[in-house]
Amino acid sequence: MNESKINIAIDGYSSTGKSTIAKELARALGYTYIDTGAMYRGVTLFLLEKGLWDEGKNDLQAVKKALEEINLDFRRTADGQHLFLNGRDVESEIRGMWVSNFVSPVSAVPEVRAFLVARQQAMAKAKGVVMDGRDVGTTVLPDAELKIFMTSRPEVRVRRRYDEMIARGKKVTPDDITENLKTRDLIDSTREVSPLRQAVDARLLDNSDLTREEQNAIVLRWAKETIARNGRD
Repeated sequence: MNESKINIAIDGYSSTGKSTIAKELARALGYTYIDTGAMYRGVTLFLLEKGLWDEGKNDLQAVKKALEEINLDFRRTADGQHLFLNGRDVESEIRGMWVSNFVSPVSAVPEVRAFLVARQQAMAKAKGVVMDGRDVGTTVLPDAELKIFMTSRPEVRVRRRYDEMIARGKKVTPDDITENLKTRDLIDSTREVSPLRQAVDARLLDNSDLTREEQNAIVLRWAKETIARNGRD
């Protein structure tokens, strides 16, 4: 059987475990994992550090120009894949609340999306990619052979995000997380360019009551079925 490589798009709401499941799936298949959310966070961190993004007073022309100064790449480190911004490891910094509070509005800027979508599509050109985000199946990789849309109940998402932040040593409260997720959901789902939505041909995975092992088994089965079918076509 010719098991030709495919591209896999995983979209969904914040804190539904997209990155975790995408990493596991890529590892199981021997594919490349691309965290699009980390890329948007990297751009957000750059703009914040340069003073080019502040609530209510953003110079969009300066933001567009700043994109020319940004180089993002993923590198293997001792504790996994990290995002590097202009040669600097920013994996820890991009996961903090400072970036979390601004990443959705920054991501809604059309020029930012165009800048990153072009890079993401180039990364996936050779196939064999598992990419997660919010518009992968609808905009970045609309021809992906397997599309998955992930969701969870709100209270489950809050708990997961809170536990993650505490484990990273961040000082947050459940109320902080709840407000952040509500705001991000609203911005992500209503932005004019590439809003968060389930692709018509995406498979829905509600993992509210699934263990990590159970959801990994489901998506791996879906992937293997798709790869086998693709090899027969």
